[in-house]
Amino acid sequence: MRDKATSGTSDAGAESTGEVLAAVGPRLRRLRKDRDVTPAALSEATGISVSTLSRLESGLRRPGLEPLPPIAEAHRVPLDELVGAPPVGDPRVRTEPVERDGRTFHPLTRRPGGLLTYMVLEPRRERRPDPRTHEGYEWLYALSGRLRLVLGDHDAVLGPGEAAESDTRVPHWFGSAGDGPVEFLSLFGPQGERMQLRARAGRRAEGES
Repeated sequence: MRDKATSGTSDAGAESTGEVLAAVGPRLRRLRKDRDVTPAALSEATGISVSTLSRLESGLRRPGLEPLPPIAEAHRVPLDELVGAPPVGDPRVRTEPVERDGRTFHPLTRRPGGLLTYMVLEPRRERRPDPRTHEGYEWLYALSGRLRLVLGDHDAVLGPGEAAESDTRVPHWFGSAGDGPVEFLSLFGPQGERMQLRARAGRRAEGES
């Protein structure tokens, strides 16, 4: 016996499907009349009998995959338009920038957990490095300006197109090199996740079997 949650979900899905199918008939009739096509002419173009077309338009016959493609082709419309398929969701990531410690973070991902990506803008300023540690792994990619990175005993400056990665359990700090604003990408992932670089395999070294 199904539990209530499963039963409720199934009933809701069936109801939604029924509503979609019930709307197909009126849509077929409206489309045909808007194009000033008679049932006889549509029957001749599709090979579907006039009586079947009438039952489809009135809802007396449940629309299936067999009659709909030739009707869509005759009207020169996508099949999605006949069945009223929902539009594809907007693929753009819409998130609000966050101001933190004088920096502007633009989130580029919205999936909770896993790899988080930000475009970071930092104004021109001179700051004394204050290295800190935390769990995770981070990649930095300089877009414009000069990004200073202090990591353990290393003190480096990244220019546009240069990247660095670090285990954030090592004391680290990054910011403007002090001679202008800097724009960079920050990718932060959970501990143990490393950047995987894949390259096409070349020829084996001479003498290697």
